Amino acid sequence: MNHDEAVNVRTAANGWRAAALFAVKAFHSLAFWVIQTAIVYLIYKGVRRETDLCSAIATSIAAGETLIYAGNGFRCPLTGLAERLGAERGSVTDIYLPDWLARNIANIYGPMFALGLLLHARNVRARVWDQQTGARNQG
Repeated sequence: MNHDEAVNVRTAANGWRAAALFAVKAFHSLAFWVIQTAIVYLIYKGVRRETDLCSAIATSIAAGETLIYAGNGFRCPLTGLAERLGAERGSVTDIYLPDWLARNIANIYGPMFALGLLLHARNVRARVWDQQTGARNQG
């Protein structure tokens, strides 16, 4: 292989890596949007005292992401993939999110998720209490 062919191969590989890195970051941005929307929805439904199937689905989405994140040593599993594809820092959020948000995702959304869980625990507890006291009053 001559020098020009080697350059063409490297250029093609770099183009593929850049496209793959873009896809990883775009996927992560979409996943971020879905997960954070689920957390905000969970709080909304909790405040409205509406614990239902939709709030259970939102909880499952956020809890699934939390388990994946914690199971990977509190590092996004897409970070290693982004690094292997040539990202300088490996961060998959640095381009598609404001820097301050990317640095503080866990600090912002962790407490919000906990709040949503607490609101729904309150709702379930109230529902159980109402059922128990209703049964006593009828009996």
